[in-house]
Amino acid sequence: MTLKEKAEALRQQKFDLCDEVDNRLKLADDLSDLNAFVRLRPDQARQKAEDIQSRVRAGKPAGPLAGTIIAIKDNINIRGEFSTCGSKILENFRSPYSAAVINKLETADAVIIGKTNQDEFAMGSSNENSYWGPVKNPHDKTRVSGGSSGGSAVAVATGIADVALGSDTGGSIRQPASFCGVVGLKPSYGRVSRYGLIAYASSLDQIGPFSSTVEDTAYLLSQIAGHDHYDSTSVNLPVPDYCSLLKEDVSDFTIGIPEEYFSEGLDTQIKDQIYSIIEQLRAAGASIKKIHFPMTDYGIATYYIIATAEASSNLARYDGVRYGLREGNDEDLIAMYGLTRSSGFGKEVQRRIILGTYVLSSGYYD
Repeated sequence: MTLKEKAEALRQQKFDLCDEVDNRLKLADDLSDLNAFVRLRPDQARQKAEDIQSRVRAGKPAGPLAGTIIAIKDNINIRGEFSTCGSKILENFRSPYSAAVINKLETADAVIIGKTNQDEFAMGSSNENSYWGPVKNPHDKTRVSGGSSGGSAVAVATGIADVALGSDTGGSIRQPASFCGVVGLKPSYGRVSRYGLIAYASSLDQIGPFSSTVEDTAYLLSQIAGHDHYDSTSVNLPVPDYCSLLKEDVSDFTIGIPEEYFSEGLDTQIKDQIYSIIEQLRAAGASIKKIHFPMTDYGIATYYIIATAEASSNLARYDGVRYGLREGNDEDLIAMYGLTRSSGFGKEVQRRIILGTYVLSSGYYD
């Protein structure tokens, strides 16, 4: 059933949410070898479920996500709980505040079952760069889940969670969703508040949903989107009813098909599936037009320049002074910086910091 239908079924007391949470926690334990979760929240999840269940039984209102069990990527802060970002340097960091999306989810009565594994500081495309170990693909354990939000994708693909949140800088929701056979969406920049998201590249990062269907993805987005005065980059625009937009007539639409995206290396099955969807849209009345993005080949290089430069700046705060890991003694500050960062950051993060620092220093040499 959809998230909407599940909320209504709960209001009609057609299932017990506490039992549902226990079943999902057991499933997570049974599938722990996939390494999708950094940590589960059994006590908090059960307490939330009991609160919702008691309100429903008393005939009191429940939120639009009542009955929804959700997993959260470990770079999205929950007050008083660990947010490690998949890194040794934040292994023991507890956030003093909750992200804007967490506040929205709790108000909407979602049950947060746990924090999911990820590539360290969201840097990676395979979820092999996590301090907590790699995430395995649930369809074939010899293959990767995709990254950096691999744990969130696996949580949905296995049914441990109905939906999940991840973050996407350069494909970190869309790519693991594809690898795991679920729906993932990177919202337009500014549509969802980044307040409480641990930054990788601030001008590219965006929080977004995973689910099993397009409709549930649209419904979850409608719950987390919206302006937030704590995030100056969030747009102050009304949030559409995304589910109703799914039913719109497409006969007036012109849909562009970028020829550069059908290049060498695209799997034949994937290509055939895309063309099948194109034909469905054509049959529904949409106009299909071939278009060109001649600068496509420069996309990855441009991404690495922008993202690593911003990461070099954003990750400078992890120096062993204010919070997070501290290595060495307090007598030699520079040595402590070096020991903390070389020990606390994994190899991929170190590589991107070095590249970003080089990019930023390009105007400062003779």
